[in-house]
Amino acid sequence: MDIAENIKNIKTEISSKVTLVAISKTKPNEDVMAAYETGHRIFGENKVQEMVEKWENLPKDIQWHMVGHVQRNKVKYMVTFVDLIHAVDSLKLLKEIEKQAKKSNRTIQCLLQIKIAEEDTKYGINVDKAEEILQSEAFQKMSHVKIVGLMGMATLTDNEEKIRKEFSFLKDTFDELQKKQPSFTTLSMGMSGDYKIAIECGSNMIRVGSSIFGERNYN
Repeated sequence: MDIAENIKNIKTEISSKVTLVAISKTKPNEDVMAAYETGHRIFGENKVQEMVEKWENLPKDIQWHMVGHVQRNKVKYMVTFVDLIHAVDSLKLLKEIEKQAKKSNRTIQCLLQIKIAEEDTKYGINVDKAEEILQSEAFQKMSHVKIVGLMGMATLTDNEEKIRKEFSFLKDTFDELQKKQPSFTTLSMGMSGDYKIAIECGSNMIRVGSSIFGERNYN
């Protein structure tokens, strides 16, 4: 598995307007460094504890993205360094991020996770809930949280038409919300199996793991 080669190939395929987040979950530090040596600096993890350990042991100019479901009691461990939290799915979680970010005197960028897939295992909120959060007085008063866009995961299927439909729905939602939210700049959708479709549908941030690092080892 040539990690450096893989990352270079993906970057030649995508436009400079699309941000590549290399998903390094379950992968050792040396794999992250193989990607880092190519000049890549944006990495994503789906467990806070693993991200904290990597942050402690790897170069400090890496931008860390939290892409997995976040438990509120884990927020405090990452607020001092996390660059972007992709999967915000409740006002309660936002309030906790605000509280902890304030203690660290930081402003944390976040994405609202919209549920576009049919699978019950996927997290996320519906569009009405997202609008409710954005219009809530609690959110309006926050000064240490900035919602900069949306994130979504398509259904795990070989049916490209279905994937395209789900991504297109998320892009339309993003465009509608962006009219009222000038801070919206980021649409995070697309992973190893479907990022090309996601980009065609308007994604400007993709989360790619196995196409860079190979299959994951969960043992």
